This record gives sequence, structure tokens and C-alpha cells, in this order.
Amino acid sequence: MATSASILPRGQSDAPPSAPEPTPLPGIEAALAELAATKGLWARLALREKLAYLTALRSRTRAHARAWAETAAQAKGVAASPLAGEEWLSGPWAMLYALNRYERTLRALERTGSIVFPSDALSERRDGQLVVRVFPQTAYDRILLSGVTADVWMQPGITAENLQRHIAPFYRQVDPPGRVSLVLGAGNIAAIPPLDVLYLMFNFGDVCILKMNPVNAYLGPIFEQIFAPLIEGHFLRIVYGAGDVGSYLSRHPSVEAVHITGSARTHDLIVWGNDDPAQRAGRTPQLQKPITSELGNVSPTIVVPGAWSDADIAFQAEQIATQKLHNGGFNCIASQVLILPGDWPQTPQLLAALEHVLRAAPTRPAYYPGAEDRAQRLIAGASPEQNSGASQPRACTLLHLDATDATQGLFREEAFCNVLAYVELPGDAGTFLHAAVAFANDRLHGTLGANLIVDPRTQTRHASELDAAIAALRYGCVAVNTWTGVGFLLTEAPWGAFPGETIDDVRSGIGQVHNAFFFSAAQKSVVRGPFAPFPRSLRNGEYTLLPKPPWFITNRVAHRLGPALCDFEAAPSPFAAARVAAIAMQG
Repeated sequence: MATSASILPRGQSDAPPSAPEPTPLPGIEAALAELAATKGLWARLALREKLAYLTALRSRTRAHARAWAETAAQAKGVAASPLAGEEWLSGPWAMLYALNRYERTLRALERTGSIVFPSDALSERRDGQLVVRVFPQTAYDRILLSGVTADVWMQPGITAENLQRHIAPFYRQVDPPGRVSLVLGAGNIAAIPPLDVLYLMFNFGDVCILKMNPVNAYLGPIFEQIFAPLIEGHFLRIVYGAGDVGSYLSRHPSVEAVHITGSARTHDLIVWGNDDPAQRAGRTPQLQKPITSELGNVSPTIVVPGAWSDADIAFQAEQIATQKLHNGGFNCIASQVLILPGDWPQTPQLLAALEHVLRAAPTRPAYYPGAEDRAQRLIAGASPEQNSGASQPRACTLLHLDATDATQGLFREEAFCNVLAYVELPGDAGTFLHAAVAFANDRLHGTLGANLIVDPRTQTRHASELDAAIAALRYGCVAVNTWTGVGFLLTEAPWGAFPGETIDDVRSGIGQVHNAFFFSAAQKSVVRGPFAPFPRSLRNGEYTLLPKPPWFITNRVAHRLGPALCDFEAAPSPFAAARVAAIAMQG
């Protein structure tokens, strides 16, 4: 079973806004000299002064939010459509949301020197692992993302008694020396570069030089306006250029640490000077300084068998399509392999509904370089039986693959385009779950994010098996009945690969970002959402008022919700919340 991809070449979309010229070498040297001179000042700056910067950034983000979102929507070919809502949510809204959460943390540190969680936010799993409920935190959280929760599972050895030692360790230093960090920005999601900068500056006390990715360098001038207070204080610089500029910066003696959001290949070129593991035996890495990274993965979506209504089938088909096609499929946690129960009578019905959503989804320009070649190569790698009948243009290619085929490229390579595969595994809910987790852990590349879809009755009936499955998934974010993209947006949750990756086998990366509570020993985030939207959720006993989520590609009012959510984060009030809710109900 297959539907075929439609990836429009760049020439069929409006030309993107122009990007600044590459920063000349003297400009780079001057920027690094300024940062080196101010790193100690920033590291030791009083909390009240850092809070003043956050306030200024929030005001400036609000002022430039429309230019940011509309410029990105134009560049990606989704302007003047509901899909433009993606650029509001994953751009200025994500920034405003993060600024507010960092401000909350710094204010707590300023008041008491620590971040204290209420006792009901802490729990222990049967094996003693500590879990911290980080979302929701406020009444507004419970209203605007009703039914959504986020838990942080701490690494073994962290307890309620010693948790404080593993929160915001930077702010316990007496006289930190400061550090210059290089941020190599991502080209896909607009909020990633500024969010990475915020995390390094406010969690680790670093000053930063941000090199914009050439794909979205057109946003650089807007970021310069938003970050003007930090730039004027000589704590941040934004520069432009291709890979040669990034390579030069990463090896510059003034740069003391590097953070990259991108591909494992780019990471290895920076660290080793090549992307061939066979050439590294016995060699010393070329990069002799700390590097953290977020590098994507082959994201699984596991569908647990149960008794679903026709409405459940339709809604979850929209959810799966969103996991794949949000941002045109150019997401590090875009769903790539759908793991289905082969013995479930409703599997054919779900696939038919998914095909219907994919067929109806609008095609988009392939704004990310190499997408068309990757799609055609991955499709060609499937056998004729798996890819039969693919002729008409579609927003996404859907391929049926053999789960036992260890050579399948779609299991080993992040597609980063609009190709979605599915496999079928046997067994009832419990048996299937065990097999699906093993397949996701052992057959698929990477450890960044995994999705699980399971109805409430099955959750209750197989509670122990589901809990064991979530615990066993070796991923930095596990989303149950929602998408790991929500874990990305909720800054309270650490975002990054499952701990344990190394520069020798980096897979999905090293370290974490976002992490607004500044945990230093988080293992994974577990994000949960309602199986059904309001009002059908009430029939399942799910206490949620969340209608169709604003990030769904099928949400008809996402382009109106985005600005309303930005207004709310910029100035929270009952009126602003009511406006968001009123628009959301029309989705």
C-alpha cells in the first residue's frame, strides 16, 4: 500500500526573503573579542539584571512576532493559509513561552536560592526512580492545554532528598569565570536558534555567538532586533555564513564550547573532520572542547490495539499525519515509522483513514535542501510490492515495510522529508507492546523521541505493560496520545537524546536544551495528552477541554490561534485566555 510524494521544487514557491551576506572575517574576530571580554561580567551578573533582560526580550519578541511568523511562512510557502499557524507556534510563541518559564525560574532563585516543587509534584516509580511533574504549573496551563501533562524522569540515584543539588548548579557557583559558546543554528524550526541561545546564556551563564543556518538566515535580522539588548551589552553576537564559517568558529581559540542542532554527519565533520566511523579508530578528535548536540532520529509511532470508534480512528489519523507532515516533514522528530498491530482488526481502517488525511493534505514546497533527492532515494529503496501504485501526487508517501528487513534504509536514516513507513507486528496489546518497544529501541536509529497511541480502556486494562513500555523506551521524550513536538514546545521539559550517547557514536546527540527548571540529571520527559478531543473526551473519562490541538495540520484556525497565543504569553490575562479558548473551539 502506498501513496506517492509531492515535493515541489524550490522554483514553484515564492522566493524566500533574502538573507544577509556572510559575515567577513574581521567582523567575526571582533565579535569573538567582545564576547571574550564580557564573558565574566555576564556569568556574574546579578539575577535582577538578568531578569531585566528577559523582560526586555519578551517585549521585543511581541513587537516583532508578526514579522517573524509571516516572514517564515512566506519562505516556506504556507503564507495566507491555516498552515501559517505552525510558524507562529514554533516561532514567536515558543520564544515567548520559554522567556516566561525562564523568568519564573530566575525569580524563584532570586527569592530563595532554590526551586521547590510541591510534594504532590514528586513521585517514585516502583524501582525508586524519581519523577517530577513539571506541567501544568498554573491555572492557565490547565485551561489552555487542558489534559496535557509533562513529567521529567530523573536519572537513577536522584531522590527527593537530593534533588535540589541537581537543579541550577551554575547559580551555586561563587565566582564563575564565564564561557564563550558557539551555537550552530538549525535551519528548520525558527525558534530553535534563539531557544538554544537562551538556554546556554541563562542556564550555563555563557555568552554566545550564534551562526545562522543558511536555510533560514533570513530570520537573522529579526533576531538581531529581538536580542538587541544582549547584543548591545556585548553578550551575544549573530553571524552568517556557510559550513566554512561554522568550522572556523568551532576551532577558534576564543570559542570554549559548541552546541549544534542538525545532523549527525555535520556533528562528526566538526568533531572528527570526517563522517566515516571506520576512519576514526585510534584517532584523536579534531575538536578538543565540549560539544552538545540535538541531531534527530528515526521517530516511531506505536499504535496499541484497542476498541476504537470511527471518530477515534479519524482523529488519530489526523494526529499521525500531523506527526509526519508538520513543517512539511522537516522536523527532527517527524514520525517516520508507524508500528501497527498486525492482528488488530482495525488496522486496515486506521490505514484507510490515514491515507484519506494524507491525500487531502496540501502539498508544500520542499524548502529544505536535498529533500527531493532523499525522498526519491528512500522510495526507490522499497521493493516494488511495498511501493506499488504510487502515481498521483500526494503530500506524503506511505510505504508498507517488512519489520524483519534489517537492511531497510528507512529504519537507519532520518528521512527529513515527507516519507512515512509502517510495519506490522503480531500479538495482543501486551505482547505487541513488548515487541514494538524492542523494535523501536533496537531496529530504529536514534533516541530523541517516540510516540505511543493507546485508548483509555486499554491503558487501564494493560496499565503495567504500558508503564513498562514507557520505561523501556530509550528516548529522551516519550509522548502518549500526543506528539513529541509538544515536549519540544513545553520548555519546562528537558529536550534532547536519551543519556549515554558519545562523540564516537553520537546518534541523536549529547546533552539537553530548553529545561526551564535547569535540571542537571534528567533522563527523559514523558508527555501525555487526551486520547479524544473535547467533548468526546468526556465519554472516556478524560477530564480535558482541549479541542483539536492547534498544532494539527488539519486545524482550520491555527493561523488565528498563533497570534492569540502570542498575545497571551506576552501579557497573560483572563481576557487573553478567553480569546484563545474562543478561537480554539472553532478548529
